[in-house]
Amino acid sequence: MLKTQDFKENDKLLWLFTEKLGKVTAIAKGAKKNKSKFFSSTQNFCFGEYVLYKGKNLYNINEVDIIDSFQGLLKDLDTIAYSSYFCELILIALQEEESNRWLFQEFVKGFYLMKNNVVDLEVLARTLELKLLRATGYGFQLENCSICGDKINKSNYLSIQYHGGTCNKCNKVNGISISYGAYNVLKFLDRSPIENIPRISLSDDLKKEIYKILNIFISQNYSKQPKSLEIFNYIKRSEQDE
Repeated sequence: MLKTQDFKENDKLLWLFTEKLGKVTAIAKGAKKNKSKFFSSTQNFCFGEYVLYKGKNLYNINEVDIIDSFQGLLKDLDTIAYSSYFCELILIALQEEESNRWLFQEFVKGFYLMKNNVVDLEVLARTLELKLLRATGYGFQLENCSICGDKINKSNYLSIQYHGGTCNKCNKVNGISISYGAYNVLKFLDRSPIENIPRISLSDDLKKEIYKILNIFISQNYSKQPKSLEIFNYIKRSEQDE
């Protein structure tokens, strides 16, 4: 479940991220009623098996079997913010009914890592951002120079135009200078299975650097800028200033 909003009367309009159909919009009739069979299964972040049928314009929810409600994530401001951010990324980056089973599976694994409190949320966010960019055709070329194709072991420059590292022989224009450490972190996170992410520990400086880098590429490649983390970071800064 990516997002819900009230529709008409007692119905809910939902955005679902599904394994087979990708992102779809659906209606759950009567879901706002406390006694509705859809009341609990139409909460944000709910994960389950949804039986849908295609109406004239939208999908309709016929049955739901909840696998995990993930409602424990709503008890903490940090997990609320990051869960909302991950859902917002899917809403922004994918077209309706653009199926991507690999991304769906990575997305679900990320939620279980949060639920079990075994992962640094910032590292998880950067990893899912990289997976999303790759799944939607904007992945980085980090093993070879994105311009000439030569093998590179390290780099301190990312080309925005060519989406990847730049070797010392190629012109470094239309890109971003980064530290060698940040480049290596991006390369590691990009190729690592998401279930290995809990083992990774990064300094605050590296976290900030790769956050800024990926924020630039997300802003460049998708039509809308996600807002969830901006609001969260503003709240955190305000708390620190008090």
